[in-house]
Amino acid sequence: MSNPAGSSEMRSPVAGDATQRLIVERVTYAAPEVVILELVDAAGANLPPWQPGAHIDLKLPSGKVRQYSLCGDPEDRRSYRVAVLREATGRGGSEEIHAVAAPGLVLPALGPRNHFPLVEAPDFLFLAGGIGITPLLPMIRHVGRAGHPWRLVYGGRRREAMAFLDEVAACEGGKVQVVAQDESGHPDIGGLIAALGPDTAVYGCGPGAMLAALEAAADRQGCTSRLHIERFSAAGEVAAPSTEAGDVAFEVELRQSGLVLQVPANRTLGGVLEEAGVPVPFSCQEGYCGSCETRVLDGVPDHRDTILTDDEKMAATAMFVCVGRARTARLVLDL
Repeated sequence: MSNPAGSSEMRSPVAGDATQRLIVERVTYAAPEVVILELVDAAGANLPPWQPGAHIDLKLPSGKVRQYSLCGDPEDRRSYRVAVLREATGRGGSEEIHAVAAPGLVLPALGPRNHFPLVEAPDFLFLAGGIGITPLLPMIRHVGRAGHPWRLVYGGRRREAMAFLDEVAACEGGKVQVVAQDESGHPDIGGLIAALGPDTAVYGCGPGAMLAALEAAADRQGCTSRLHIERFSAAGEVAAPSTEAGDVAFEVELRQSGLVLQVPANRTLGGVLEEAGVPVPFSCQEGYCGSCETRVLDGVPDHRDTILTDDEKMAATAMFVCVGRARTARLVLDL
C-alpha cells in the first residue's frame, strides 16, 4: 500500500491494535482467479466502521500477514468483503487464501486502517489496473451517491479476467471506460492526465508500471498534489533499501515494554524488533503495505517507506519500522 499524494490526513499507527477474530461466511468468485471472502465477527458483533480506501490485515493460517482492501459497503457493519487475486509469482499469501478459503475459516484481523483516504473534490478520475479496482469500488459508489461527477478507466489483460465489471457498470452518476489489453492495448494515461479539469482529484491503484506512468504524467502536468495512489508492491523494480552504505548504529527504546535495543548499521530495525519478540505486524517488509506503522515519541526517523507524505515525514510522529531507521542516536517508539 502507498501514500495518497497530497493528503494531509495523518494515520494512527496500526502496531498494538487489538486483534479481531473474523470468520469466513461466504466464498464466491469475481473472476476465475479472483476469490471474494465475506467476513463477519466470529462472536456476531458489529464490525468496526470504515471509510472508502480502507484495508484490513488478515493473519493467514501459515502465520503470514497480508493486507486486503475493503470493497464492500461501509454502511454494512455486519460484514467485510475482500477480493484476492491469485498470483502464482507472488509471496504466497494469495495462493494460500485460494487454497484454504471456505465458510467457517477463522482469520485473525487488524484494522480497518486507511492509508488511501478519499478527499473532498468537485470531480474525480479513477484509474484501476486489474485487482486495483478493489479499493476504488467503494469510492466510486460514495462519490456517485454524493452527486459528484466521476470517471473510471479500468484496464486489464482480458475482459473475462477483470473483476467486478457488473458492479462497476451499475455505479451511479459516472462514466466507465473498460480497456482490455487484448482488445485495445493500454489506457492512454498521459492523455487522460493532460485532459484533466483544474480541480479533478485523481485516484490510481494497480500494477507498478501503471502507477509509475501515472506519477510521471502528473509530474509533467504539474498536478501531483491531486494524485492519490495505492501500491500493492514496492515502488519501482527495487524496494527502498532498509540498509545502505553510510548507515550508522542507533538505539531504540520501546516505551511500553521498557526494552532498549541496539540496531547495528548492517541490520534493519524491523529485524531487531522481530528477534526481540516485539509484537509488530510485519507483512511486505519493503515499506509499502503499512502494517508496521508505529508512533514515534522521541528522536527523528529516517523514513524509507513509500507511504508517508513529505509533510508527514517532516512531522516525525510515525514511521514504518520494517525499513525505517534513525537520523538521531536514539529513537523512542510507542511499543
